[in-house]
Amino acid sequence: DTFNTPTHTYVHTTTMPKKGQNVEEKVLFGRPKNNVTIGLVGLPNVGKSSTFNLLGKLQVAAENYPFCTIAPAVTSVVVPDKRFDHLAKAFVPKREIQAVLAVTDIAGLVKGAAEGKGLGNAFLSNIAAVDAIFHVVRKFPGKKVEHVEGDLDPTRDLAIIRRELQAKDLERVKNVLDTDQKKLRGRKATKEQEMEMGALQKAIDMLEAGNDVRFGTWQPKEVLYLNTLNLLSAKPVVYLVNMGMKAFKEGKSAGKKITSWVEENTPGEPIIHYSAKYEAGLMKLDDEKKAKLEKRGVGSAIPRIIWAGYRALNLVHFFTVGKDEVRAWSVRKHSKAPQAAGVIHGDFEKHFISADVYSYDAFKEHESEAAVKAAGKLMTKGKDYVVQDGDIMFIKHNARK
Repeated sequence: DTFNTPTHTYVHTTTMPKKGQNVEEKVLFGRPKNNVTIGLVGLPNVGKSSTFNLLGKLQVAAENYPFCTIAPAVTSVVVPDKRFDHLAKAFVPKREIQAVLAVTDIAGLVKGAAEGKGLGNAFLSNIAAVDAIFHVVRKFPGKKVEHVEGDLDPTRDLAIIRRELQAKDLERVKNVLDTDQKKLRGRKATKEQEMEMGALQKAIDMLEAGNDVRFGTWQPKEVLYLNTLNLLSAKPVVYLVNMGMKAFKEGKSAGKKITSWVEENTPGEPIIHYSAKYEAGLMKLDDEKKAKLEKRGVGSAIPRIIWAGYRALNLVHFFTVGKDEVRAWSVRKHSKAPQAAGVIHGDFEKHFISADVYSYDAFKEHESEAAVKAAGKLMTKGKDYVVQDGDIMFIKHNARK
């Protein structure tokens, strides 16, 4: 499985700022919120609903025919984190609340979805509502489960979905540019309008060349503008290769063809191979048997899938700890302390004063909060502090109770 985190999901200045200059902040593609979701996308009968059932243990329709999943189903799955487990053991709180990842099951797309085939427009709008994509591709054989394209060809299937998402984006961007140009009616465009129309034209050129928007070289202002359009090809993708149970047990990988296709078309994006059928069997086993299979290298791939989705959404964990509660919170990368406070409660962001912060690594090293403080590793940070993955925070605010 590949786990390298793509760098194309944000933009930043590449030159060092001169003294006195403001450092340009990193800008992420996607909506600036922490309550984010990832959608399961793919052709019909590739194992999406079966995978969704595994992730959330929530039974949705998974019959063997196209479009059985008409309305998207949503579930929240726990993001496993050994740091959280350690903190819960150390503080022995009354309540333990782990971070969760929201996953949406979206009905299968077919070739021509961008033109409305197979209820395509409705399904594409469901994809627009999520923040990242689990692209499920079928590698398992089997005549019992009919393939919508007639035969098994994973790279063809990957290309079909990608082209449909690009086609919908191209239609959207062309319409917006056409509307903006008509609004001008021959008048000179403002600098902001020039930037927006330039970004639209650049997106059109990329999409017509068969490239996804998220792989462009963009300025922060362009990204902020394109985010208002919620483009499908701007969303990060995790590829889930659903293979046969026998192949998975034998330790076979996603395969060179799929790996090469991803590297050529969406370089750096994660590929996780798994078997939905094998995972369903694993769930029926006791913990001891599961541990033995894990040691043999054929344990569950579900934790890897969840973490890959979490990373694709550009999320990090911070923790609040104490005797009452140990809790893992999710916040987008590059978020500042007041934004983290706002995840806990909206009023905390508005009335933020400061945050006492120490790292999980410091806690692990010194084994107690008092020892961390004695070692000088507990710091008081202000509103410009950028939250790091694994921070343990105590927010100070003057919000009324």
